[in-house]
Amino acid sequence: MPDERDDIEAALRELAAGARLVLTTGGTGLAPRDVTPEATRELLDREAPGIAEALRADSIAKTPHGLLSRGVAGVVGSALVVNLPGSPGGSRDGFAVLRPALAHALRLLADEATVHEQT
Repeated sequence: MPDERDDIEAALRELAAGARLVLTTGGTGLAPRDVTPEATRELLDREAPGIAEALRADSIAKTPHGLLSRGVAGVVGSALVVNLPGSPGGSRDGFAVLRPALAHALRLLADEATVHEQT
């Protein structure tokens, strides 16, 4: 998809209406065309800052370029929307960070009963 804020917003709105999880890749850096976080924030009902913070922390541990990531995460309706980095490795690593909490997050958004395990 082109790096056009209005197009990204429209696509996210449509996807979130019919999905429980929407992952974006790319458009989260410092370049003028990187507008995915702004498009995402425009639609969010609630942010999930812990997800974005964890993705950045993992990225920063692997590359100083992780400092440049501006991705966000949050809820649109009952869908979780997460901005992942654009590089294949960054996307793969970001999903690996998200994956352990993903099922629980989606159950919470679906208002399903959940069990909180003590660790």
